Amino acid sequence: MIAFIGLGGMGAPMAKRLLDKGFDVTVWNRTPKRAEPFGDRAASSVVDAVKGANIVITMLSDPAAVRDVVSQVAGHFGPETTLIDMSSIGPEATAEIAKQVPKLIDAPVMGSVDRAATGELLIFVGGDPSGVTPVLEALGTIIQAGSSGAGAALKSVMISTIIAGVALVGEAYALAEKLGLSQELVDSAMANGPLSGLYARATSATAHFPVRLAAKDLDLALRSLDQPILSAAYTALHADPNRADQDLRVVVDAHRSVG
Repeated sequence: MIAFIGLGGMGAPMAKRLLDKGFDVTVWNRTPKRAEPFGDRAASSVVDAVKGANIVITMLSDPAAVRDVVSQVAGHFGPETTLIDMSSIGPEATAEIAKQVPKLIDAPVMGSVDRAATGELLIFVGGDPSGVTPVLEALGTIIQAGSSGAGAALKSVMISTIIAGVALVGEAYALAEKLGLSQELVDSAMANGPLSGLYARATSATAHFPVRLAAKDLDLALRSLDQPILSAAYTALHADPNRADQDLRVVVDAHRSVG
């Protein structure tokens, strides 16, 4: 049995994906309303959710949330229980959590809500995933990063690059406008050149990665190594507190007409 903890924007479609693939899944979310669509699959407490589970998946917002959940449930794990943490919490918190459970696989993901629903996530795995590979493969493509903590580290590297890149795309549109270039021209150049992947993410209408979570991920990276471009992107994300729950593309929309 799988206990899936955390039914936010990413967690809910991931849990549904596992159910659709035939896995026995019990879910729990701190806000009970989010668990209502899962009917009798929803546990009344996080402890009830993990009882009898041989795999526990956490998909939570930040290190504090993961620490809180693990502190409540670790004592109820069996000796063979595997915790798969798919949250983005960085290698430091991952190492801390690993000391509290029988086995930890850090498996943070890249991709947004749309890819979570279709099982097309990239999953950066730290540790030995044998025994849980079918579960991970139902959610996306496994990239084996190395030993415990390496998945969390690789996620930090990759997501920081994406976030800073999206912020830079926004500034590119501001520069293009200043230089008198049409948006249509810049759109075409970006979509058909080496920046096509970043452009697609920066202008996506289906992804939802809130600015507040992007800022959290940059903060985790900056705690490992303070770098000027990431610091500037972090500052840019905090420029307008009213957009904290909007998708990251808002930093591009501020400089680009969206119709």
